[in-house]
Amino acid sequence: MRIRRCGHLLIEPREQIEFSLESLADGGDGIAARIELYALAAHLDAEVAVNADEVAILNSLTAATWRDFDALAAEHSEARLRGLLEKGLLISDAPEFATARERDETLRAANWQPHAATAHYFGRWRGVTSGDDTDNSGVTTMRDLFARLGAPPPHVLERVPKSERLGLPQPRHTPLDDLLARRATCRNFDADKPVDRAAFADIMHRVFGAQAAYEIHADNVVIKRNSPSGGGLHPTEAYVVVQNVDGIAPGLYHYHPIDHALEPLSHPSADELRGFIRMMVAAQKYFGDAAVFVVMAARFARTFWKYRNHSKAYRAIILDVGHLSQNLYLTATEFDLGAFITAAINEVEIEQAFGLDPLIESPLAVVGFGHRGAECVTFEFDPNRAVWPEGVSQPR
Repeated sequence: MRIRRCGHLLIEPREQIEFSLESLADGGDGIAARIELYALAAHLDAEVAVNADEVAILNSLTAATWRDFDALAAEHSEARLRGLLEKGLLISDAPEFATARERDETLRAANWQPHAATAHYFGRWRGVTSGDDTDNSGVTTMRDLFARLGAPPPHVLERVPKSERLGLPQPRHTPLDDLLARRATCRNFDADKPVDRAAFADIMHRVFGAQAAYEIHADNVVIKRNSPSGGGLHPTEAYVVVQNVDGIAPGLYHYHPIDHALEPLSHPSADELRGFIRMMVAAQKYFGDAAVFVVMAARFARTFWKYRNHSKAYRAIILDVGHLSQNLYLTATEFDLGAFITAAINEVEIEQAFGLDPLIESPLAVVGFGHRGAECVTFEFDPNRAVWPEGVSQPR
């Protein structure tokens, strides 16, 4: 059997604070700190606790060169080597360790920059209900936050005295300003009012559709969307959850940007769909009544093909999602619909529902849209009253 170290590996020293009676007896503060070591390897499902001896073994091996297990066992403890194999931090060519080897090879082939892979993979949520947690905490408004956390950082940054500022001409007003004024995150959707199929199609095409496709040469086609993208690569896929659209069955779909068509994936029952939506947006109940949800999932290889192991590649992918979300807000607003975006999502459950491998393709955010409800039950930030007119009460 041959072994090597896994391709992407970060070791994190984590400080644990404990009460110490011995420290207190010696006149100290009664607090003792100890260091625990954790291995973060993106090809594994979770972080792994390790000790200093195991770290020393990992540090003595490379990710590129295979070594004979028996020869290494003469240098290191065989039990420790096998322990690291079981943890998936050492990779083996033996069939019994095939799962870790295949995941490690998938990660290597994807051209991830190691720090970006670690940040992405271990930033994914599973089973988080942040909406419920917020409600149960009693901190649901800005006033609650102020009372709990104190004053936030200043709302603007001032680098020079007011007397030194160079005033600019007053901005000219255009129809786009009216549209932008009505652009606000919606938290009050009408669950009973379906979105018109034509409006749904218009929004999907304007935001996620290919406005043009150009074949540079064989096997190299680029598309144009109505938003910028790093390298012109457009790595973001649109996975659609339809809840209430005229003429389209509720369910899970993939949007084809060139054919401007939905690819049906599954049609769960109404209760199952409702439960999935709740889990998808981490129990943020004010989003649950939207008619349409779009999971914006990054197809990493599309960007990493050009920017291989690049320190800025992951950042460019995140920017891609931001550009798309703003276009969705503006387009939905033009059609008198409300829209939202949230990064507080349970990526693991979404990946499982759509059959995504997180090392290859994974959600970064969820956007949605639908008709606003008649009442403002949950606060929406609309200080200019462009959405909710004067006289409509808003919770604070």
